[in-house]
Amino acid sequence: MILKLTDEPGAIATAARIARGDLSPLEAVDAAIARIERLDPQVNAVVVRDFDRARAAAKALGGQSPRPDQPLFGVPMTIKEAFDIEGLPTTWGLEEYSGLIAKRDSAVVRRLKAAGAVFVGKTNVPPLLADWQAENPIYGRTHNPHAADHTPGGSSGGSAAALALGMVAAEYGSDIGGSIRVPSHFSGTWGHKTTWGLVSSEGHEFPGSDGHDIALGVVGPMARDPDDLAVLLTLTADRPLTSRPRPVGAWRVLYLGDHPVCPVDNAVAGPVAAAVAAVEAAGAVVERSSDLIPDLTLQYNEYMRMLMIAMSKGAPGPEGQRASAADWFALMDAQARCQRTWRRLFERYDFVLAPPAPVVAHPYDTAPITERMLTINGQQVSYGAALAWAGLVTYPGLPSTVLPVGSSQGKPVGMQVIGPAFADLDCIAAAKAIGHLLD
Repeated sequence: MILKLTDEPGAIATAARIARGDLSPLEAVDAAIARIERLDPQVNAVVVRDFDRARAAAKALGGQSPRPDQPLFGVPMTIKEAFDIEGLPTTWGLEEYSGLIAKRDSAVVRRLKAAGAVFVGKTNVPPLLADWQAENPIYGRTHNPHAADHTPGGSSGGSAAALALGMVAAEYGSDIGGSIRVPSHFSGTWGHKTTWGLVSSEGHEFPGSDGHDIALGVVGPMARDPDDLAVLLTLTADRPLTSRPRPVGAWRVLYLGDHPVCPVDNAVAGPVAAAVAAVEAAGAVVERSSDLIPDLTLQYNEYMRMLMIAMSKGAPGPEGQRASAADWFALMDAQARCQRTWRRLFERYDFVLAPPAPVVAHPYDTAPITERMLTINGQQVSYGAALAWAGLVTYPGLPSTVLPVGSSQGKPVGMQVIGPAFADLDCIAAAKAIGHLLD
């Protein structure tokens, strides 16, 4: 059973109501604010609120008609705290930056505002965006709307919680270690990890910095349905996107249900396998092994090394070790080889289906992340090993859409639909088709 906490309309449906005159932009924004004020006390997701300016922006839209380039005309939304919105704090959950106020909007915010969206606030994150939990010393803890003492995922945890409860119609997050995909999986929402380099990360930089897009890191849309994902992505992409939709019965799919670095708990494996079986029953060719699969242990090790260097911006490790320029170029060569392997794999397969994470949403754990363990089928597995399922996609820079496919233990379960580089809209369309099979 797919868990659903709200019947609130999404972004496209809200925009359609406004365009028909059934709802004004101000009424849409006021309704979103009322939902936040009523629902957020139980989860603490919308931690930066900009209600007065949102109402003013909505009033300014009143009496106007949406232009063709404004598919989000009057639609209220929030965005991950790590994105700059002029006049609001961008802290990344770090106390030392609690007084840092953004001087201009990020690229994604500018593009969504130009499309008519109205931002009512920003959503919670863990410090440095470096955890699958969403708690920090500035804003506190965000609770999973399906289980109060559990994490909604991270780092876009507040984003997923706000969506799951219907507080807003759309969101935008970021992902380097599953930070869009895991919250979507833990909270029962939809999310899309974009192809690396497809959407500008300008204005989503470490507080106080103004640099190049982070290696491995991407920004991408989050929503409650796939059509909203596609609209949000099209509006924010740096290049035109094409799609070649094909019926499920014409697909050739590879199902990756196992990883040599990290097992998958039965609570996740069961619903994902059932979704794969539904795809197979609809006529797709589903293969469960292939000699084209990269060396996943090697890929994980390379990914983790590149991730640690990227997240620290090359700062020395805990024992003073520092990667040299030669080390970094060697990693880039290794990444290029991995990308070629995946390109060859996608010459045979349309999509790869896989779990987004090895567990369902878990209780908050106050242990340092380096000491934290997950219980997977009764065995203790390190938190770091669980990143194998995120790195599967992140290291080669591939797109992946997560959709809800079921539930276990009263918590949502999602599945990744992975495609070749820049086949982002195809991944979203495929996830939509699978969602219809499971309805």
